[in-house]
Amino acid sequence: MSIVALLTQFGDRYLSALFTTYKLTAAAFALAVVIGVAVTVMRIAPVKPLRMAAEFYVQVFRNIPGAALLIFLVYALPYLNIVLSYHVCVLTAITLIPSAFCSEYLMAGMNTIGPGQIEAARSLGMTFAQLVRNVVLPQAVRSSVLQMTNLLVATMLTTALASQVPLNPTDLTGIVSYINTHAVGGVTAFLISAVLYCVTAIVIGQVGNLIDRKVRILR
Repeated sequence: MSIVALLTQFGDRYLSALFTTYKLTAAAFALAVVIGVAVTVMRIAPVKPLRMAAEFYVQVFRNIPGAALLIFLVYALPYLNIVLSYHVCVLTAITLIPSAFCSEYLMAGMNTIGPGQIEAARSLGMTFAQLVRNVVLPQAVRSSVLQMTNLLVATMLTTALASQVPLNPTDLTGIVSYINTHAVGGVTAFLISAVLYCVTAIVIGQVGNLIDRKVRILR
């Protein structure tokens, strides 16, 4: 089936899948950043148990395959009498993994902060919370814009996990299975989804570059 024929017959479903991918990406990325910031603060906290728990969190979710995590959430949790909807399982899987990488990127951004700034803040009597809020996190975020841009793209691509469960409406990867079930889309169906992924990733990359040039800290 040609591209024109596919878009004519399934164009509305591609559009719905695209918006589903965008919504999953936005929700997962926002949650990942919030969790990532919280985990990062725990990793630099003056309380050892918090640091150990945060490091454990990062090591686990940075190294677990997304598909394995989704399978655990969908099929293993019910044995523990915890039953989550497919949408919640997908959103959880595509949030926890990026949140660990978000923490790593923020930690790398913190390494760009001069020790003198920390010492000056302490000499002014700042508490740990004030130091983190006013000195550490703002500079770490500004130094991590490009990494966060890449994380956003990776989060979008990770939404392909949604195709592994019967999510409705489906995502850009899942729509390919739907088309090939109801028609002979073949490789062309994959091609359209791939182009939509690529175009979105390029736009995100360009916006990220613009933001980086605006907020970059010149040293």
